[in-house]
Amino acid sequence: MAGMSRTSFFMPLQNIDDMNVMKLIQSACSATHITPAQAADAFGDYWVNVYAPKIYSVYYKGSKNAKELILKMDGVHDMVTKNIPNARPPRFEYKWTDDRTLIIDYKSHRGMIDIFVGLIKGVGKYYNENLFISKLGHDRVQVIFPS
Repeated sequence: MAGMSRTSFFMPLQNIDDMNVMKLIQSACSATHITPAQAADAFGDYWVNVYAPKIYSVYYKGSKNAKELILKMDGVHDMVTKNIPNARPPRFEYKWTDDRTLIIDYKSHRGMIDIFVGLIKGVGKYYNENLFISKLGHDRVQVIFPS
């Protein structure tokens, strides 16, 4: 599958080659007959609601809602960049247009904004919040938080 050994696995603090990620997504889409956007949503849901709370629970601590967790992610990625050799997680710039609407600039050459959108959807589910998420381009997302 995806040109990798069936015994391949990834460690939580390992940098994973972008090409392998894309091959896995394409292979999963082909095997399950879903679109890349659906795969990104499924990944985001699993990552945020099942995997990350077990492995990265420290990053959830202190966040009472989706807004707080999303706003701390650039700092988390900054820390990851310093602690994992060759890591290149996306960076984020935040701009509020009003008290509920956040524009996030996705700073990455990787082109995985659909996965970012899926992760944000997962954060909304984790906190049981109905977030309105719109992809505004290949590098920008709008999130409207509940009042």
